[in-house]
Amino acid sequence: MRGADLESDSRTAGRVGGDEPHPLLRTRDAVAITIGIVLGAGIFRTPSLVAGGVTSEAMLMAVWAAGGLVALIGALCYAELASAFPHAGGDYTYLRRAFGGRLAFLYAWARLTVIQTGSVAILCFVFGDYLADLLPLGANGSAIYAALAVIGLTALNWLGVRQGTFAQNMLTLLEVAGLAAVIVAGLALAPAATPAPAPAGGAPDGALGLVMVFVLLTYGGWNETVYVSAELRGGPRRMLRVLLLGLGAITGLYLLVNLAYMRALGLAGMAASEAVAAEVMRRAAGGAGAVLITAAVAVAALTSANATVITGARSTFALGRDMPQLGFLGRWNGTTGTPGNALLVQGGMALLLVIAGAFARDGFQMAVEYSAPVFWFFFLLVGIALFVLRRRAPDVPRPFRVPLYPLTPLLFCAANAWLLWSSLAYTGWGALVGAGVLAAGVILLLFLSPTSKEAAP
Repeated sequence: MRGADLESDSRTAGRVGGDEPHPLLRTRDAVAITIGIVLGAGIFRTPSLVAGGVTSEAMLMAVWAAGGLVALIGALCYAELASAFPHAGGDYTYLRRAFGGRLAFLYAWARLTVIQTGSVAILCFVFGDYLADLLPLGANGSAIYAALAVIGLTALNWLGVRQGTFAQNMLTLLEVAGLAAVIVAGLALAPAATPAPAPAGGAPDGALGLVMVFVLLTYGGWNETVYVSAELRGGPRRMLRVLLLGLGAITGLYLLVNLAYMRALGLAGMAASEAVAAEVMRRAAGGAGAVLITAAVAVAALTSANATVITGARSTFALGRDMPQLGFLGRWNGTTGTPGNALLVQGGMALLLVIAGAFARDGFQMAVEYSAPVFWFFFLLVGIALFVLRRRAPDVPRPFRVPLYPLTPLLFCAANAWLLWSSLAYTGWGALVGAGVLAAGVILLLFLSPTSKEAAP
């Protein structure tokens, strides 16, 4: 495809029946979405897993700093792609332009069935678990709260982009306040832990790869901001600012909260605890502190779930534009500023997963096994897409170009390849289930066909 064609299409992308995404989001809205997705329940859960895989406190801080650096390198690559090709489809659009409609369909299918709806269901279950501790509803209380969260968030965002982003801004403020409370409690209020040796035997062979999988999982989601690049005021050139502000704040908070965990619990205490934040608050403020952090984790999970609902529906919308048989998904409601049908389908899929999870949930690590290999596979392909599009569409205006090209995107691709290998090396049958669901998309593709436009660039 000629560069001029790509440039022209980037201006008109998102148009469905005369309606298209409009630049309604402020920079702070996009930053709130970034922070809201990333600062999920993971930071209250994964630090204990990371602590069990390192051999010193210095190594603990180093891997969290390295996670922020990898995310920053990725953000530079995404900023170029988003500035050159602003579109509500985000990664879907980049993969489609670089590799064609069939691979892009598989990515959209993976988001709908594994990556995005799975994240919404898991986050809503975390919300339900913690809320059920505060307000019990019986044996199925967690599932009931999770289902209500899916329905409520879907309905809120279906009503309009302003309602969804307002809720996101408020929830993000509460989420950051809860994390700040843990930081203050660990650094200033809780008694310092007695120094103790690292976990017996140190880190097992290959633990660094596993540790980085969990660290990058906790940083995961920053790339979701590109799904609102076409709706950002000031044009896509502001996407770099959004990503840098969001990731800078997130990295700072993650380093501070891990320092707080270490001071209050020590490395061995972190590794032994299944709820590090709750333990820190319990030591600082007793039972009241435990209640406070329970509420904070519930808010964090709800915040991430809402942001995931916002961005996930955008890729489903893009899929509907490019698959005539799924055209109903590609309808943009110009009045509400949302992809209404895509939101409803996404919500229905997440609700089905919640119902299934109520009968057979395998826990946090199982969810990582199920989704991580598929996620890192497509993340690697996005990095490769930057090289392909530089060569294939050199004349498309790029308000931002990744610095130190090609070294920076090469580092991004290398990190993703390593994480893909690591996620496969330690996982069990959960990875096979995720791969099987992706393979089902290949079978479905036999009965569907993308539009000829961009299908074979």
